[in-house]
Amino acid sequence: MQTTPEPTFGDQLKADRFYADLTAVSDFSAVADLDAYVPVPRDWTVLMTDVVGSTKAIQAGRYKDVNMVGVASITAVLNAISGVTIPYVFGGDGASLLVPPSAVEPGRQALLALARLSEKQFGLALRVGSVSVAEVLQRGGAIGVQKLSLSPGNDLALFSGSGLELVDRLVKDPSPDNPFYFLPDEHTPEPNLDGLSCRWEPLKAKGGVSLTLMLRGTSPDQQAQQQVLRSTLGLIQEILHGDPAEAAVPVSDASMRFRWPPRGLWQEAKSTAKGGAILKRFLAIYVESIFQAIAERFNIKIGTYNAPVYRKELQSNTDFRKYDGLLRFVLDVTEQQAGEIERHLADEHAAGRIVYGTHRADSALMTCLVFSLEQSQHIHFVDGADGGFALAAQQFKQRLKGAPQEG
Repeated sequence: MQTTPEPTFGDQLKADRFYADLTAVSDFSAVADLDAYVPVPRDWTVLMTDVVGSTKAIQAGRYKDVNMVGVASITAVLNAISGVTIPYVFGGDGASLLVPPSAVEPGRQALLALARLSEKQFGLALRVGSVSVAEVLQRGGAIGVQKLSLSPGNDLALFSGSGLELVDRLVKDPSPDNPFYFLPDEHTPEPNLDGLSCRWEPLKAKGGVSLTLMLRGTSPDQQAQQQVLRSTLGLIQEILHGDPAEAAVPVSDASMRFRWPPRGLWQEAKSTAKGGAILKRFLAIYVESIFQAIAERFNIKIGTYNAPVYRKELQSNTDFRKYDGLLRFVLDVTEQQAGEIERHLADEHAAGRIVYGTHRADSALMTCLVFSLEQSQHIHFVDGADGGFALAAQQFKQRLKGAPQEG
């Protein structure tokens, strides 16, 4: 009987570099070209997190904590597998990350460590799960990926197929013997959350409305899905009279405000403290943010923090629009524009072509991941205030089940 040869270092290196070696696109409209997505290797694995009871926490006004833990999921894994480039997507109350075989166990342990920290420091239970791509394929799902360049060295992953929705269902299966769901134990170490930051004020919508929306086509036919994506992108562009990246991006000079001391200082300290030294970390951020506030106030450079350069880069490096099988936006729009978009979505839903969910607020939230200011390695995650994606997802799921809607 023939035996399967053990993977060599070269095999591992090739697997690890799958996403890193993808050619990045620079135009978000490429999201609608479903033929351009590259299948994720079957020996990769989806790691997924979500905050249990996030809706209740959001209703209690804790949406910033929920967002912080969601972004921390990405931070913990990236720090645990340093040197391996992976695709991921932030979902508001959690995240999905795709990792090669070499990164599955360190990534999973990092998330279990985060789950323990989340419970201890924030009182939020974090569900952690993983499903192999091979399992997704066996169950009839599919996951394709494209890489969108935001700026040199900073990319955003776009995902096609139903695979991530399938993983979400498998991980959330309440069966007591669910093989895709994992719990931390008392020996789980603390996660490395270096780079996680939340120092900016909520992004006040200059148009008056921060509109969070998510949608997907109802037809399994790829051509129909492409048509839904293209028509939605075209309609939004028409309503906004231009590219959303220019006309409705929630992160702009008009919306960005730095307050000292930052409101998110305590949350950042609780997340990033080493060895439980929260007060020490709090004081360090307190002092550090003084210099950031001065640099912002006078639009100057202090040390590695170059206020005008950083703000410009930050506006490019945001995930206010993305695709993970669902098209997602956080848009800064007027009441009229929000109404026009929602009416179009309602008409498309009534015609049976899409399922969607929306949420309105007067601002958006931004949680940052800053690995290097000198090398411009930073990305910024945006969600609608008051629960943006989590509440839009609630509406989406109600429509998916055909439940009546209020209002």
